[in-house]
Amino acid sequence: MGIRVIKTAIAAILAIYAARYFQLEPALSAGILAILGVEVTRKQGLTRTAVRFVASVLGLALASIIFVLFGFYYWTVAIFILVSFPIMSRFQLKEGIVTSCVIVFHLYSYGEVTPDLILNEISLLFVGLGSATIINMVYMPKVDQEIMKLRQTIELTYYQIFYKLAMILRDPSYIWSGEELLKAYEAIEKGAAISQRSKENRLWNNEAYWSTYFEMRREQFESIEHMMEMVAYVHGNLEHSERVAELLEQLGRDTRSEVYVGEVKDKLQQLKVKFRAMELPKTRIEFETRASLLMLMHEMNRYLDVAERLKRKKETSDSD
Repeated sequence: MGIRVIKTAIAAILAIYAARYFQLEPALSAGILAILGVEVTRKQGLTRTAVRFVASVLGLALASIIFVLFGFYYWTVAIFILVSFPIMSRFQLKEGIVTSCVIVFHLYSYGEVTPDLILNEISLLFVGLGSATIINMVYMPKVDQEIMKLRQTIELTYYQIFYKLAMILRDPSYIWSGEELLKAYEAIEKGAAISQRSKENRLWNNEAYWSTYFEMRREQFESIEHMMEMVAYVHGNLEHSERVAELLEQLGRDTRSEVYVGEVKDKLQQLKVKFRAMELPKTRIEFETRASLLMLMHEMNRYLDVAERLKRKKETSDSD
């Protein structure tokens, strides 16, 4: 927010001085237009500037016709609003309604419609929105370090979560607060928002790796929630529980790895084969536990499927 305030101040001052240099009136209105034009990302800056300019020129044309036909009265301003706003909304120009009103109210204050006044208002648009666009394009804050910290937070919390789940499998009486789960969720959502802004700031090299990364972690988070449900149904400390707990610990270690290995997935398949070869459960508790463990292994496999898809995307991105 601090950086955006500084950018807005610079854009406003630049627009006002430029308007004074070109003898545009009122020069302060160029500063208002510049303030409205400063955006969070380069992509938003370009697209919304174009929308605001088109909407303002359209509004200026409609207002000129209305004022010439009906005169300069307060109720004619209301007619302008009733006519122009639906049209702008219909053609996806809502972002330009405010800037359009700034320009139209200038025209109303003059009490006449002349080519020179029309040219003055269009020039104010160029200067005000142009200054904002220049500032938007020149500087956008770097977010790489922040994204890396969020990545480390997510991978560390995932590592901790898997170890906690393994502890519960070994000792169902173990009590876990689940605070790591909330921490991971907050980091994923924040990282997804930042990576999207970063993506929109890269107009020519639109690297999508981080967006894909946080999308993967979001899908895996859903699998982890399902794993927690399955672990909650495990009762008693069986041999099966220990083997799955070992795989959960390995999955936690692999989460912090830079590459997808696939070893856990192979071990899961081997363990499923062993489960089928075992004798049938002798008690209801053993039956329910083994069923829950099989469902847990299914979720672990789904978790790994998501990671495998990301690895293919990353390799494709690097080769391009």
